[in-house]
Amino acid sequence: MIVMVLDKVPTSLRGELTRWLVEPHPGVFVGHVNATVRDRLWSKCIKAKRSGGVVQIWSTNNEQRFEMRTVGETRRDVVEFEGLKLIRRPSSKE
Repeated sequence: MIVMVLDKVPTSLRGELTRWLVEPHPGVFVGHVNATVRDRLWSKCIKAKRSGGVVQIWSTNNEQRFEMRTVGETRRDVVEFEGLKLIRRPSSKE
């Protein structure tokens, strides 16, 4: 299974992902694709995201049973702590 969350990306990129994945909520894509398609979708998102951000999460055989990666401006940061990937919300101090 794969989940992709797109934030502030071009509409054309969202349209492209609907060829492979279902969009149950605006900017959230879910589906089941093989590793090759997953990596190609990731590459496509990196090239087309402009100033937006992308999060990709997929099932795998590790302790957490998933892996994730981000690129661009996202609302959360992925932090690795003792081999586990955790999410950190940015500080509200501005």
